[in-house]
Parts: sequence; C-alpha cells; structure tokens
Amino acid sequence: MKKIFLVLILGLTFSISLILNAQTLKTGTTAAQVLKFNVGPRAVGMGGAFTSVSNDILSTYWNPAGTASIVSNEAFFNHTDLYIDIKHDYAAFASNLSDLGTVGLFVSVLSMDEMQVRTIEKPEGTGEFFDAGALVVGVNYSRYLTENFSIGFNFKYVNESIWHMSASGFAIDVGTLYKIPILNEFRIAASISNFGTKMQLSGRDVTKTFASGSTGRDILNVNLELDHFDLPLLFRFGVSADLLKDESSRLTAAIDAVHPNDHSEYINSGLEYSWNEIVFIRGGYNSLFETDSEKGLTVGFGLNYRLIDAIKFKIDYAYQDFGRLTSVHYFSFGITF
Repeated sequence: MKKIFLVLILGLTFSISLILNAQTLKTGTTAAQVLKFNVGPRAVGMGGAFTSVSNDILSTYWNPAGTASIVSNEAFFNHTDLYIDIKHDYAAFASNLSDLGTVGLFVSVLSMDEMQVRTIEKPEGTGEFFDAGALVVGVNYSRYLTENFSIGFNFKYVNESIWHMSASGFAIDVGTLYKIPILNEFRIAASISNFGTKMQLSGRDVTKTFASGSTGRDILNVNLELDHFDLPLLFRFGVSADLLKDESSRLTAAIDAVHPNDHSEYINSGLEYSWNEIVFIRGGYNSLFETDSEKGLTVGFGLNYRLIDAIKFKIDYAYQDFGRLTSVHYFSFGITF
C-alpha cells in the first residue's frame, strides 16, 4: 500500500499541475531543448509511451527507476540526424551492483554544421563562421525497494553554447515504477525530469562597445544582461500491460500522459510485439492532442541477437513523422554483457 500511495502521490502532483497550468502556454520560454529530444528507437517506435515500460538502459532518459531492472551490464549508443541538419547523439552505460542497486552514466550531445555570420551591413556573410550545440552529462542511480517497486534518480550537468557564449545548469530527474501481477504484468510509473537551475547565456558576444565623451573618442564597454530561462520541466505518468504473454510471444500496450512547463499537455501511446524476445515490431502515436504538434505516427523494429550466453547485441530502428519538418530515422546499437 505504501508503494501504491507513493506512485499515486506523484500521479496526483501531475494531475494538479495539469489543472493549474491547463490554460497557460509558454512555448519557446525554456532553455536546453536537447533535454526534450526523445532517445532510443525502441521508445520512439512505441510513440514515446515508455515511462512504465522502462526496463533497460533507455531508462536513463525516460524514467530513472527503470534501470533497476538491468540484471548485469548494458551499454548503448544512439545517433539521429534530425531536421534542418541538427544531429543528436546519446550514449549510456549501466551496471547492476546487486544489493547496492544499479549505477549508470550517460552523455547527450546536440550539434550542427557551422553557419556564416551575417549582419545587416553584410547580409551575405562577414567571412566568419559560428556553430551552436549542447552537452548533457549525467549519472543514474536506482534500486528495488521491494520485489515490485523501484525508484531512481538522475543527476545532470547541462551546457549550451552558441558562438562565443555559453550557459550552464544542473538538473535532477526522479522516477518510480510499480509492477502489479495482473494481466500478466501491469505497470504504473511516474517521473519528473529536468528539475533544476535556470540558465543564462554569458560570454564576449554580450559585450558592446560605444563611443563616449564630448569628442566621441572615449570607448565604453558595456555588458548586456540577458534573461534567465527555466529548464524544460517534464511530468510523465504512464501505465502499461502485457496483453499477451506466452512462451514465444508478448504484446505490450502502453500510454503516457505528459505535461511540459513550456507547452500544452499531450498523450503518447504505443504497442510492442516480441517474438521470443528476439524480434520486435513496434508502433505508436506521439504527442496526441498537443497544440500545433508536428509529431505523429511512429513505427520501428528491433533485433536482439545472443552471440554467446553472456553477450547479447541489440539493434533497433524507428521512423517518426515530423509533418512539415520531414521524417526522422533513429538508429541505435546496444550490448548486454
């Protein structure tokens, strides 16, 4: 009962936040958008409905409590070519330390090609080039408090940069996952992601030079003070169940309700079919009911190949429709050992 109570409290917090903020849209008011890029073809293929499904290395992004289900060691790498020449890479490693719990490390990198510096006076370019990017480095810790209830935490350092300016911040994620032995297995989960400091850009690009004095020959350097921006806080509440589970087949259905602090609420839903836990087929719908969403249908597949008893390779792919921004293809490679 205590475990159910804790999960319900997180769910109630989520629901209250929906009620209080249902009519408030703050689109484009948060920093570090890299924290919102979905990770892993398995999760993306299921439409992002992964909060309660989390049971592998992807949990370092979706729900930190899920890494408690890792029984040995897992490593993972995800590369994605997003729209408008944006690239996103995500790598993670986690190890089960028996009664001490599971410990993990992860790195998320956002990058893009260099662009010309353009000004009003030189709209064709000044001859200089600039780039922009983001870096997230984090550690994960999770453990089972009982046989069916786990809790987990992420601690993250976040950095964004553009040309000669950068901003840094820190954030934490908290997640819970409870498994109920009905319908083969029914799961309830909740997580809060990116609760942390505000971020403010600083650097030499905010320094402006003005002529001063009666002759105009004196030089005055002025540092512009830029605003502080919140991190993209995400509340997730999810349920999932194995609708079919026998010796060779498993069909899992999942649904997530998501509330961001910088946009409208939305629903993710998805399915995963597994044959002998070797071949996987997935489908889902991302950001249902979100205001002005460009996201939509997702599909994917995966293959788990056991090289020897102690080593298993995982290859996954997912496709996501981004409307006018074009479609995106996700690829990942993982190993369990």
